[in-house]
Amino acid sequence: MRRSALCAGLLLGTLGLFAGCSAHKKEDPLLRLSAEESLVEGRRLYELKKYGQARPYFTHAFEVEPNSASGREALLLAADSLFLDGGEANFLQAEARYRDFQNRFPTSDRAAYVQLQIARSLVERMERPDRDQKVTRQAREAIEELLRTYPSSPEAERAQPDLARVLDHLAEHEHSVGSFYLRFGLALSAVPRFETVLRQYPDYSRMDQLLFELSTAQRKIKKVAEADQTLARLREEFPQSPWTRKAEKQKG
Repeated sequence: MRRSALCAGLLLGTLGLFAGCSAHKKEDPLLRLSAEESLVEGRRLYELKKYGQARPYFTHAFEVEPNSASGREALLLAADSLFLDGGEANFLQAEARYRDFQNRFPTSDRAAYVQLQIARSLVERMERPDRDQKVTRQAREAIEELLRTYPSSPEAERAQPDLARVLDHLAEHEHSVGSFYLRFGLALSAVPRFETVLRQYPDYSRMDQLLFELSTAQRKIKKVAEADQTLARLREEFPQSPWTRKAEKQKG
């Protein structure tokens, strides 16, 4: 009887020990931190570029005091940490957190910055020019919203290279479709694509090649006068381009 009682006592003690250890393991020291304490530690890790390690501290600070100054800063830093970590999944999550900040604090003095970062999160997720350009168009809309709402802000000026990149990407998409049509003998379909680039994207980075291909397509559909005008523009605007030299060789 004593032996049974002793065994039972040992078993209960052992179970209690395991239960205590389990409870200890589940206890997260982070949960004991105040919003400000968590923000301070998150900033320390962030400055060391340990963005993934910093993020739980920012998330905790925001969850503890979502409407305080510390909580607002933490939400924004959590978004920044995702953006700086990079990668499509992180850019997607960063955009979501920037939009969350924007919705919660629309009158914040960081509003222009947040709009810029929304745009940049989209820019970084643009598909290749030969694929669907839905995200590219969303990036353009986000940048144009920034320029319209905060035209005199430093962020509006900083967004100009991003806008140029987006516009060039959209132009490249139209160009690639036109080139595809031309390559497969569909010059009649290629011409409108090339003309769209001329009309909507005058600063396109591969304009010399596009002019050459447009003249080729125009000639194939018997628009000789238009083709000659296009070649004249190519020679005038890009005299040193290899596409100009190629056109001259073909003419010769």
